[in-house]
Amino acid sequence: MRGYFGIGCEGISKSQNLGAVMRTANAFGASFVYTVGAAHTARKVNLTDTSRTMKNVPYYEWDTLDDLRLPKGCVMVGIELTEDSVDLPSFRHPNNCAYILGPEMGSLSPAMQARCAHIVKIPTKFCINVSLAAALTLYDRTLSRGGYPARPIRPGGPNMDDVSTWPAPKISKR
Repeated sequence: MRGYFGIGCEGISKSQNLGAVMRTANAFGASFVYTVGAAHTARKVNLTDTSRTMKNVPYYEWDTLDDLRLPKGCVMVGIELTEDSVDLPSFRHPNNCAYILGPEMGSLSPAMQARCAHIVKIPTKFCINVSLAAALTLYDRTLSRGGYPARPIRPGGPNMDDVSTWPAPKISKR
């Protein structure tokens, strides 16, 4: 699959949540992780990121939105529960993007929302934990872009006795 993605948090204050976001990003193959305006206490993720993401994935810290620098062509996607945001299951993820989530006890700032090309919401009744929101967003990206076969009509997985229901092999183009 072509393209790349990063994921970050604005104003995050808890190292446990940032560590969980970083671990999730690493597990889903993020190209980078970042924070904007993170509390200094949140940046101490050495005990909470058990996958040691910073040894495998670039991590960027920006103090302000004005400091934020993304690669050319990288589309900013805000994850925020607002009236006019697009439901995540209906959203087509860009090839190259940076997802941004808000702080634990708040929302993405109006300035950050203005910087986003898209605002997407997870269709829940109320806000959920930032690390869970990160996991659901990256799972949806993986599911929608991963080349998985259609789900079977009946409950369960593909019929292993019927070769026609098996996923097509992934052929790499080198």
